[in-house]
Amino acid sequence: MKRRSFLVVVSLAVAILPGRAQSPATPSTASPNAATQVQRPQPPPPIVSPEVHSDRSVTFRFRDPNAKEVALNLEGTGKPEPMEKDDQGVWSITTQALEPDYYGYTFIADGVSLVDPSNTLMKTNLLSQSNMVHVPGSPLPDWETTDVPHGIVDHHFYHSAVVGDDRDYFVYTPPGYDPKAKTSYPVFYLQHGYSDGADGWTVVGRANFILDNLIAQGKVQPMLIVMTLGYGAPEILHRGPGSFRDPSLTQRNMDKFGEALITEVIPQVEKTYRVTADREHRALAGLSMGGAESLYVGLNHLDEFAWVGSFSAGGLGDNYATEFARLDSGANAQLHLLWIACGTDDRLIGPNRKFREWLTSKGIQHTDIETPGMHTWMVWRRNLIAFAPLLFQKEGH
Repeated sequence: MKRRSFLVVVSLAVAILPGRAQSPATPSTASPNAATQVQRPQPPPPIVSPEVHSDRSVTFRFRDPNAKEVALNLEGTGKPEPMEKDDQGVWSITTQALEPDYYGYTFIADGVSLVDPSNTLMKTNLLSQSNMVHVPGSPLPDWETTDVPHGIVDHHFYHSAVVGDDRDYFVYTPPGYDPKAKTSYPVFYLQHGYSDGADGWTVVGRANFILDNLIAQGKVQPMLIVMTLGYGAPEILHRGPGSFRDPSLTQRNMDKFGEALITEVIPQVEKTYRVTADREHRALAGLSMGGAESLYVGLNHLDEFAWVGSFSAGGLGDNYATEFARLDSGANAQLHLLWIACGTDDRLIGPNRKFREWLTSKGIQHTDIETPGMHTWMVWRRNLIAFAPLLFQKEGH
């Protein structure tokens, strides 16, 4: 009986003094939110990259505290430039003043090419990813968006029986183009380079803005520009740049590209748009791989094209007598313009000079253009600005 009374007393004491029984509080009974707030690390401050300065220099920044070395690979500079890391793990570099333009770039962190996560302006490409930085200028260059009438870019899709795949092409129609009017226009077939898509000349090359501005300035006759996919043998893209060492593949790529262009794209364009459907009103040019394709297809089909050009042509073989077996001085009576350009710092300047020398030996008239610059869009935009005003200017056309 006494034992039972003792247990009751102890129980009542515990019930009356809960604070004393639970004090002090242990970490397990503390507020979980408070503990989380104390332990949660603060996010690093956002960084600005790229930052274009008033003197047209540009600062690039990239956060990677664990990287041992980071470099900036900027289009047109030749080689990556090392960046410096601060105590926050942010790597940075400021360039010298750049010419107004759009520049592609990537970061190389410990040997790995990476895009700039702080920049949403991307440079389209089928084989790699990179950003672009816009360095504006005054007066505005011809590739800028200006307050002038703008043309329209249409996107077309079709199945190619020649190549055996589904592909696309883009068509620029100039300001004032009216499909119901009687006015007809000449057509400029403009080709992209290796690793680009059919959108290369609009998204990166800004061909539509260039034509808008040149037309507004009265320097260019209003025309359509057709930009089609340049892979006659798509496997040349899948195998990488080394595929150009395979002569049979390179030849098949050019042959099938030309066949698809002449038998599929041109008929579709001439059926859909108000254009003058003859060789006098057709031009063909392109950059790099597209430049070689334009020379090969254009000069072997003078019945289709009277205006031919190339910008930094790449991929031509050196067996010209076979590749251009029917080409001789008689071409001078058919060609209104054969325009061959290349940058003097371009690795392809040698092959371009060699081809021009061969044309001279055959008595074929052509215009040689050499400008400063490497194998870059900065050269090709300027090539287009110089080339387009020459088209369709022959008296009587």
